[in-house]
Amino acid sequence: MAVVGYCVKCKGKKEMVNPQEGVTKNNRIITKGTCPDCGTKMSLIGGLKK
Repeated sequence: MAVVGYCVKCKGKKEMVNPQEGVTKNNRIITKGTCPDCGTKMSLIGGLKK
C-alpha cells in the first residue's frame, strides 16, 4: 500500500517507507514513516484509507 506524505527537507510529496499508524495524545490517528531519499521522519495526520 502506497502512503504519500510531505517531506519537509526535500520539499515535495514522497511515498513513505515503512508507514505505521498510531494515535496522538489528543486521540487523533497519525501515520508515521520515513522519506526514501533523505531518511527524514515524515508524518501524515489521518489514517490509511481501507
